[in-house]
Amino acid sequence: MRREPARVLIVGGGPTGAALALLLSQQGIPLTLIETSRNLDRVFRGEALMPSGLAALEQIGGADLLDGLPQRPLAGWRFVLDGRELFRAAEPLAPGPACTLVSQPALLERLLERAAGYPGCQVLRGTAATGLVEQNGRISGIRLADGQELRADLVLACDGRSSLLRRLAGLELQEQSSPLDLLWFRLPAASTTSAAPPLPQGDWFTTVVGPAGIFSLFNGATGVAQLAWVRPRRAVATGPVQTTPTPAESPWPECWARQSPPELRAWMRNGSVHATAPVPLAVRVGLAPRWHRPGLLMLGDAAHPMSPVRAQGINMALRDALAAANHLIPLLAEGAQPAASQLDAALAAIAAERLPEIRTLQTLQRQEAERGMLLQGQPWLRALLLAGAPWLAPALRHHWIDQQRPLRQGVTTLNLLESPRLLES
Repeated sequence: MRREPARVLIVGGGPTGAALALLLSQQGIPLTLIETSRNLDRVFRGEALMPSGLAALEQIGGADLLDGLPQRPLAGWRFVLDGRELFRAAEPLAPGPACTLVSQPALLERLLERAAGYPGCQVLRGTAATGLVEQNGRISGIRLADGQELRADLVLACDGRSSLLRRLAGLELQEQSSPLDLLWFRLPAASTTSAAPPLPQGDWFTTVVGPAGIFSLFNGATGVAQLAWVRPRRAVATGPVQTTPTPAESPWPECWARQSPPELRAWMRNGSVHATAPVPLAVRVGLAPRWHRPGLLMLGDAAHPMSPVRAQGINMALRDALAAANHLIPLLAEGAQPAASQLDAALAAIAAERLPEIRTLQTLQRQEAERGMLLQGQPWLRALLLAGAPWLAPALRHHWIDQQRPLRQGVTTLNLLESPRLLES
């Protein structure tokens, strides 16, 4: 008796889940995507697409995928110490596209809309997965909040850094210490009747280091200025760090203004600009040594929550989706009926392919964060760099650009394999 084509359940409509839903549905692979929220907007969602992420998106959805979405290419990167510019590096840092900020909610909606347009793809929004269905030692489906069970030959857990499916499957996340947490602000106009004065820095991503701490300021994809203030979590091995002032000790904008260059200082002290209440973001970094069980595979933040340093989360999520598609499409496309052992071997191969890049980039993120915290905690070092800036700045710029290469391009070569129905739309 002929079986129905293998069905896939994707839990989570974030970058990994939405991208993978589109890649599989393009190949006619029946799937259901479960997303807890009806609204994909969040107070904070990473927007920065590095060249590696932009290349992945083009392979996932075609060159027109980003057309019409809120987006802003970065002009470049600017570094300020104690109110004085040390150096800046214009985008693109190497031949190819510039780092681009894209509204992640709008991008996710576009991916899910396109996926749902293919026969056999079902997207269930406002539906929570609350349990796993297991049969003979193999994950065979999920249980929903209303008690309904959905069965599948394969469950893909793309449900984020606090993954419920990871915990239910008994898969371990080895958390890594992080030297920082973040407070995230938006800096809109104080009055809705008047527009906020534009950032004097334009579309440069500016990082400021000074006695009060470290912050990065930039125009988001929708044009609203955003500021991420680093808060030291602990002393790092390379040196002590200072404590960031609390709001009671120094109002937010004035605290930032004191260590900003003159044009930003004046902008922050302008009465028409105010900071929204901060969104505290605990930086949780980790890596699951094992991403899979028979019938289940974790991807994205569920398997490897990334530091916010250089915005690797969304970029690695998209590359996870590409790698998974390369292994799963040949097994599942055109109504193929792989044996359970073939599926499980593919899950192991996906994890083995992705683990080296994730390990390397998490190490690079941690090193960059620790260098920043060391610089913030050593006033003499900032003074030395500024004193030598006329001679040191070109070498520092060149060295920084060289360090960014793997964070921008990825560590491994990853391209979507050819398939008979690939991107036929």
